[in-house]
Amino acid sequence: MKEVLNLKLDRSLFDYQVESVANKSILITGGTTGIGRATAILLASQGARVLIFGRHEQELNDAIRDIREAGGEVLGLTADTANPQDVKRVFQEVDHQMDKLDILINNAALAYNSVREGTYADWQYIINTNLLGYMAMAHEAIERMKGKKEGHIVNIGSMSADVREKDSSVYVATKAGIQGFSEALRKEVNPLGIKVTLIEPGAVGTDMQPETPNEQRQKEEKLEMLKAEDIAACVLYTLTQPKRCDVVNVQIRPHLQSI
Repeated sequence: MKEVLNLKLDRSLFDYQVESVANKSILITGGTTGIGRATAILLASQGARVLIFGRHEQELNDAIRDIREAGGEVLGLTADTANPQDVKRVFQEVDHQMDKLDILINNAALAYNSVREGTYADWQYIINTNLLGYMAMAHEAIERMKGKKEGHIVNIGSMSADVREKDSSVYVATKAGIQGFSEALRKEVNPLGIKVTLIEPGAVGTDMQPETPNEQRQKEEKLEMLKAEDIAACVLYTLTQPKRCDVVNVQIRPHLQSI
């Protein structure tokens, strides 16, 4: 007979203590729809205090209602990250309503196609929203985090940074910019105790997609599209890892999305 090895299971492997978002103060850009809204609902339901904003009053009111129905604590306002005065106003609200800022989730973004379409003003607005807005929000957040030597910035990017789809040159440029910005920023602020995570989803069923909501649900069922809740769950994962762990970059793609 073969000798049976007596393997002793190391229980310490399963004694993994994660962090909690309870009582954390979290600012979410574009928190009124799509990924931002799903993330706000999830984090608030876990005990975080979230401040969200978006460009439209009705979407803001709807998101606040849903977050409160989930048992979460939420503050909200209308603002546009493409407007520097609005960025300033958002952080005035942070300073007034929150005693600290623990986490920034940069999520507000707009879809756009080719540079062959539109005007200089159109491209400028997309770049201001999708890239410069991320930079401005990060700047202000770091100013508030560096004093306590702790914080976390999560940038929601896109697979477009690597895939670089045809007829999507303006959008691709902004998402490639976020990728480079996130990588460089992490090296700058890690010594200050601040983490930076980049999450790059594939196709997600949100209002940014050209398909109708019904078509999006069908793609989700066929495993060709993600749900906003999938990305929210990933955000929560990155925020709850031990302080020794930096989740630097996560790519999440639908199982059957052809890329």
